[in-house]
Amino acid sequence: MKKLLLIAVFAAAAVQAAPQTVTLDVPGMTCAACPITVKKAISKVDGVSKVDVSYDKRQAVVTFDDAKASVQKLTQATENAGYPSTVKR
Repeated sequence: MKKLLLIAVFAAAAVQAAPQTVTLDVPGMTCAACPITVKKAISKVDGVSKVDVSYDKRQAVVTFDDAKASVQKLTQATENAGYPSTVKR
């Protein structure tokens, strides 16, 4: 019975996790090398599956597992790398 309950709990947790995509404005990117640093910082956040950074748009589009990562963790990662970001509205 305990095994069955444990399996049900894990299955429920897996159903709740969902991929999310967010666009971050990163206005501090001022050179062609900046997106490399931003991408590396965001990629290190557990749960991130895809990062596309545009120097021209000064944006990062991030796909992540919302059970492991959050927008707050993503913006904290860019800030820690020296590039504060905000969610594009």
